[in-house]
Amino acid sequence: MEEKVFKNSDVLSWVGYFADRMDTSPERIHMINTCGKKKNVLPTIESHKRTMIFADGARKDLFYELWEAGYGELDVWFGKGPGLNEDIKETKVQTVMNYEITEPTVIFIINDKTREASRFGIKNEYFSRGTVHYVGHEIRAVIMSMLACDIQDTICIVTGESIVIEAAIMASEGTIIAVEPDSGSMAAMCDNVAKFGVHNVEIVADLNEETLAPLPAPRLAFIVATKTIEEDIKKLQKKNPDMQFIIYTLELDMMADMKNIYKNCGLEITEMLQIQISKMNKDTTFSAQPAPWLIRGEKVR
Repeated sequence: MEEKVFKNSDVLSWVGYFADRMDTSPERIHMINTCGKKKNVLPTIESHKRTMIFADGARKDLFYELWEAGYGELDVWFGKGPGLNEDIKETKVQTVMNYEITEPTVIFIINDKTREASRFGIKNEYFSRGTVHYVGHEIRAVIMSMLACDIQDTICIVTGESIVIEAAIMASEGTIIAVEPDSGSMAAMCDNVAKFGVHNVEIVADLNEETLAPLPAPRLAFIVATKTIEEDIKKLQKKNPDMQFIIYTLELDMMADMKNIYKNCGLEITEMLQIQISKMNKDTTFSAQPAPWLIRGEKVR
């Protein structure tokens, strides 16, 4: 059995201490334990007003990560654990950006300016673009609704860079497998993973059996369709025969072929929709975005 860095009694003591010090209820403090785990610290701070981080030497440059992400002006309290002690330092993130964490440490951060809400549809200007052309953020919001990510979900996303980031934020305790065969797209994917601070993304170049072998089996795959779509589906089914699929395509011919492709893979279409978005610009002129088809397939029962 793996030994915990922070025992349950330690965690409760620290939560109680900061709840009293901040004159708030413990239920209004969001806890995240990064010890030996790939946890998404930056998205957590972005979406919570009060965050308590349990850390150790595995994330020694965590304060620098916070500063680099633009959180330098946030108030931070931190003390060395694992057991509660009252030698707590209070400062701004920017003043401790070069402080290295070398032992169990508890960090409490207040981000009063944020809204505590789930966010779908991150605007495209926030992504590192590179060679990638991202789907409109309104369409991505619909896709995220279809994915219905669980907090511990495992999802495979093939050439869907911006979808990867949003899915990784939602499935914060799960794994998102990002498949990027193109080197330019893979570079953009790596940039975005670092930019958004998501540590639960596994980036691979293909769907070969040996590539997927060390990774967890996905519940669902989101695939931007290419001419190899049937081969891609069959490769993923070797990893999980019960996997569900959502196929994204802009091509009418591909949409029409999906019934037969799914049939060849022992799947049936359970949902099909087309998303059409028109937006008015500052000159009161309407511009239409590409209208993709989304085709969900599940194993024939």
